[in-house]
Amino acid sequence: MFEVTIEETFAAGHALRNYKGKCENVHGHNYRCQVSLAGETLDEIGLLVDFVELKKAVHAVIDRMDHQWLNDLPPFDKLNPSAENMARFIYDEVEAALPPRSGVGIQFVRLWETDTCSATYRRA
Repeated sequence: MFEVTIEETFAAGHALRNYKGKCENVHGHNYRCQVSLAGETLDEIGLLVDFVELKKAVHAVIDRMDHQWLNDLPPFDKLNPSAENMARFIYDEVEAALPPRSGVGIQFVRLWETDTCSATYRRA
Protein backbone atom coordinates (compact mmCIF):
# COMPACT_ATOMS: atom_id res chain seq x y z
CA MET A 1 0.00 0.00 0.00
CA PHE A 2 1.30 3.43 -0.98
CA GLU A 3 0.34 6.59 0.88
CA VAL A 4 0.87 10.20 -0.16
CA THR A 5 0.29 13.00 2.34
CA ILE A 6 0.35 16.79 2.13
CA GLU A 7 -0.02 19.38 4.84
CA GLU A 8 -1.27 22.94 4.45
CA THR A 9 -2.27 25.75 6.82
CA PHE A 10 -4.94 28.42 7.02
CA ALA A 11 -6.38 30.78 9.62
CA ALA A 12 -10.06 31.27 10.39
CA GLY A 13 -12.45 32.37 13.11
CA HIS A 14 -15.53 30.65 14.49
CA ALA A 15 -17.76 30.14 17.51
CA LEU A 16 -19.27 26.81 18.48
CA ARG A 17 -23.05 26.89 18.77
CA ASN A 18 -24.68 25.22 21.78
CA TYR A 19 -21.30 24.74 23.44
CA LYS A 20 -20.94 25.61 27.10
CA GLY A 21 -17.45 26.98 27.62
CA LYS A 22 -14.85 29.30 26.13
CA CYS A 23 -15.31 28.01 22.59
CA GLU A 24 -18.86 29.36 22.41
CA ASN A 25 -17.22 32.79 22.19
CA VAL A 26 -15.72 34.32 19.07
CA HIS A 27 -12.18 32.98 18.57
CA GLY A 28 -9.83 31.80 15.85
CA HIS A 29 -7.25 29.20 15.04
CA ASN A 30 -4.22 28.75 12.86
CA TYR A 31 -5.37 25.44 11.39
CA ARG A 32 -3.06 22.77 10.03
CA CYS A 33 -4.67 20.38 7.57
CA GLN A 34 -3.21 17.03 6.54
CA VAL A 35 -4.70 15.07 3.64
CA SER A 36 -3.52 11.55 2.90
CA LEU A 37 -4.33 9.38 -0.13
CA ALA A 38 -3.67 5.66 -0.39
CA GLY A 39 -3.66 3.00 -3.07
CA GLU A 40 -2.12 -0.30 -4.09
CA THR A 41 -0.71 0.66 -7.49
CA LEU A 42 1.22 3.52 -9.03
CA ASP A 43 0.52 5.10 -12.40
CA GLU A 44 2.67 4.58 -15.50
CA ILE A 45 5.31 7.07 -14.30
CA GLY A 46 5.47 5.75 -10.74
CA LEU A 47 3.12 8.14 -8.91
CA LEU A 48 0.18 7.38 -6.68
CA VAL A 49 -1.03 10.94 -7.17
CA ASP A 50 0.69 14.09 -8.36
CA PHE A 51 1.46 16.31 -5.35
CA VAL A 52 0.56 19.33 -7.50
CA GLU A 53 -2.94 17.94 -8.19
CA LEU A 54 -3.49 17.08 -4.53
CA LYS A 55 -2.34 20.50 -3.33
CA LYS A 56 -4.56 22.19 -5.92
CA ALA A 57 -7.60 20.23 -4.71
CA VAL A 58 -6.86 20.98 -1.06
CA HIS A 59 -6.27 24.68 -1.71
CA ALA A 60 -9.54 24.93 -3.63
CA VAL A 61 -11.21 24.15 -0.29
CA ILE A 62 -9.06 25.81 2.34
CA ASP A 63 -8.53 29.02 0.36
CA ARG A 64 -12.30 29.62 0.64
CA MET A 65 -11.99 29.23 4.43
CA ASP A 66 -8.76 31.16 4.96
CA HIS A 67 -9.18 34.36 6.98
CA GLN A 68 -12.95 33.94 7.05
CA TRP A 69 -15.62 33.82 9.72
CA LEU A 70 -16.61 30.17 9.30
CA ASN A 71 -20.05 30.55 10.89
CA ASP A 72 -21.13 32.60 7.84
CA LEU A 73 -19.85 30.14 5.20
CA PRO A 74 -21.95 27.23 3.95
CA PRO A 75 -22.23 24.58 5.26
CA PHE A 76 -21.09 26.07 8.58
CA ASP A 77 -23.84 28.66 8.55
CA LYS A 78 -26.04 25.68 9.59
CA LEU A 79 -23.51 23.01 10.62
CA ASN A 80 -21.43 23.68 13.73
CA PRO A 81 -17.85 24.58 12.63
CA SER A 82 -16.20 22.02 14.89
CA ALA A 83 -12.87 20.52 13.88
CA GLU A 84 -14.67 17.21 13.28
CA ASN A 85 -17.23 18.74 10.90
CA MET A 86 -14.53 20.77 9.17
CA ALA A 87 -12.37 17.66 8.61
CA ARG A 88 -15.31 15.84 7.00
CA PHE A 89 -16.16 18.87 4.86
CA ILE A 90 -12.56 19.10 3.60
CA TYR A 91 -12.55 15.34 2.91
CA ASP A 92 -15.76 15.52 0.86
CA GLU A 93 -14.69 18.61 -1.10
CA VAL A 94 -11.20 17.28 -1.89
CA GLU A 95 -12.63 13.91 -2.91
CA ALA A 96 -15.02 15.64 -5.34
CA ALA A 97 -12.22 17.82 -6.78
CA LEU A 98 -9.67 15.07 -7.45
CA PRO A 99 -9.78 13.30 -10.80
CA PRO A 100 -11.05 9.76 -10.18
CA ARG A 101 -8.44 7.02 -10.32
CA SER A 102 -9.27 3.39 -9.72
CA GLY A 103 -7.90 2.05 -6.46
CA VAL A 104 -6.80 5.44 -5.07
CA GLY A 105 -8.76 7.21 -2.37
CA ILE A 106 -8.47 9.55 0.53
CA GLN A 107 -7.16 7.71 3.56
CA PHE A 108 -7.95 10.52 6.01
CA VAL A 109 -8.13 14.25 6.62
CA ARG A 110 -6.63 15.44 9.91
CA LEU A 111 -7.26 18.99 11.06
CA TRP A 112 -5.32 20.56 13.93
CA GLU A 113 -6.84 23.52 15.79
CA THR A 114 -3.75 23.81 17.97
CA ASP A 115 -0.37 22.11 18.11
CA THR A 116 -1.80 19.49 20.44
CA CYS A 117 -5.47 19.08 19.37
CA SER A 118 -6.68 17.54 16.12
CA ALA A 119 -9.71 15.81 14.63
CA THR A 120 -9.52 13.13 11.94
CA TYR A 121 -12.14 12.03 9.41
CA ARG A 122 -11.88 8.81 7.42
CA ARG A 123 -14.53 6.72 5.74
CA ALA A 124 -15.08 3.26 7.17
